[in-house]
Amino acid sequence: MKITPLFLSLAMAGMCSHAMASAVDQNSYANINDVITTHLNLDLDVDFADKQLEGFVEHTLAWQNVNSRHLVLDTRDLDIDKVMYKTQKGRWKKADFALAKRDDVKGSKLTITFSSQAQKVRIYYNSRPEASGLQWLTPEQTASKTHPFMYSQSQAIHARSWLPVQDTPAMRVTYTARIQTPKDIRAVMSADNKDALYKDGDYHFTMPQAISPYLIAIGAGNLEFKAMSKQTGIFAEPEILDASVAEFNDTQAMIDKTNEMYGDYAWGRYDLLMLPPSFPFGGMENPRLSFITPTVVAGDKSLVNLIAHELAHSWSGNLVTNATWEDLWLNEGFTSYVENRIMEEVFGRDRAVMEQALDAAGLRAQLNTIDAPDTRLNLKLNGRDPDDAFSSVPYTKGQLFLIYLENQYGREKFDAFVKTYFDEFAFKSLTTAQFVTYIEANLIEKYPGVVSMDKVNEWIFEPGLPSDAPNPTSDAFDKVDAAKTAWLQGSTTAAQLPTANWTVHEWLHFLNNLPRDLSIEKMTELDREFNLTQATNAERAFAWYMLAVGNGYQPIYPALDKHLTSIGRRKLIVPLYKALITNGKREWAHKIYINARPGYHPLAQGTIDNLFSK
Repeated sequence: MKITPLFLSLAMAGMCSHAMASAVDQNSYANINDVITTHLNLDLDVDFADKQLEGFVEHTLAWQNVNSRHLVLDTRDLDIDKVMYKTQKGRWKKADFALAKRDDVKGSKLTITFSSQAQKVRIYYNSRPEASGLQWLTPEQTASKTHPFMYSQSQAIHARSWLPVQDTPAMRVTYTARIQTPKDIRAVMSADNKDALYKDGDYHFTMPQAISPYLIAIGAGNLEFKAMSKQTGIFAEPEILDASVAEFNDTQAMIDKTNEMYGDYAWGRYDLLMLPPSFPFGGMENPRLSFITPTVVAGDKSLVNLIAHELAHSWSGNLVTNATWEDLWLNEGFTSYVENRIMEEVFGRDRAVMEQALDAAGLRAQLNTIDAPDTRLNLKLNGRDPDDAFSSVPYTKGQLFLIYLENQYGREKFDAFVKTYFDEFAFKSLTTAQFVTYIEANLIEKYPGVVSMDKVNEWIFEPGLPSDAPNPTSDAFDKVDAAKTAWLQGSTTAAQLPTANWTVHEWLHFLNNLPRDLSIEKMTELDREFNLTQATNAERAFAWYMLAVGNGYQPIYPALDKHLTSIGRRKLIVPLYKALITNGKREWAHKIYINARPGYHPLAQGTIDNLFSK
């Protein structure tokens, strides 16, 4: 397939090269065909009282069109005070600017006009309390109960809500920052955090590798730091720091194994920031500093595949990036595949296959609830906010596609392809069309007669799963199924279920595959024997609550109230709200939501608001 070259940038340790853009990111106003930002310098105060970031951002510009005198940036709900620019002669002058009417999805286009092409431009501004990419928590909403907390979540198009920027993954920038906070608050960023080790309220950061704007991240709160290894450590509130270190101390082993498979880690350090329970996702792969939900601190390392996933993004997503959000599968499909390979290397093949099987089963169930066009890997947003189209499709269908290719070509050949792919596109952004061209030349034609381009195109551009898609199975799950069947038929009791050595994966398989019309007597027997309503593992509790809501099992509701009000991870709350509404508990669920909503992130609020508005 013939493609048009897309804007690509390569920036490593201060060296940049750029090519012109021609693909259009429908979610951005940025005029990157005319001018691109190569470096950002942020100077911001963290104002907890007014819930805003205030200061300026300075853009270093590289002009692509000699006739252009305009810089167009993405913003959402920002107050712009003034704009200054530096001329080619080094003088600072005031620039004219216009902030367009707000679009519900894209925000407001900021157009800056220069009398001559500027070297640098400074935008003086402040964010607003309702910024979709920031959450401001009171001390009462944190683990410490003593200090406020603020953090960002910029993916997919939320960087523009706290930073005037060309908010498209097609471009990449390096950045520096000065962040000022109250003296007892520590700030951290997706950058070199060595200055953050000293708590003084005045922090300086440098990000020498070029990243897409959605990966610019900030957090500030009552944070302490503890090293896990020569290369890894954790920033967290004191109350969860030691437990997090114990849970995730295999992170260095994950890095070492991934280095062996796919090439050296390119980002220096890899640290984790443990966020308050309101964080709407499991994790966010902000380079050098992954943001992590506390809901995966289970005490038994049963949920550490999340760390493997965020670490894998250091190769797929952060190093090689989707050029638009319609190409999200290039980030998440490759990352889910690499995550599972990491888990296999560190924790063994059996666990890796169980996780494959759980994810594949979840995908097959979700495919029945998604409109067919949205089950394609190369998604068409058609003007939608990318957040509204996120599902397990880019993650698990993308992973299954790569497992399919591995099965066809053999691991040795396919590993070599993936490693070369990461090397070829390191610090670049690419489209699905570019990937298709690359795989045709470097895998399909290199080893003829194994997989056809028709099959590749079916996986990427057609809805659903191909008929020959992998369907991972686990011997451990076969044994769980046999025990489940015996119990359902009444030939054994719940007490005789062989759960003594079950992992959380086996428990999830058991609970997720129980009948949705299980009798109250059977539900009661399970709960009495295993105390499932009071489960401390967040994933197991969620699976039990989903089963119980569907089956009308009333004893869960006090614990479910606590679950919904104490965490904000969308994966663990949104399906429960949907199930409650569907199963006649709308009024009860809405009462819980009104109480819980102030502690949820704006992304979770928007999703659940829509559920109750329908």
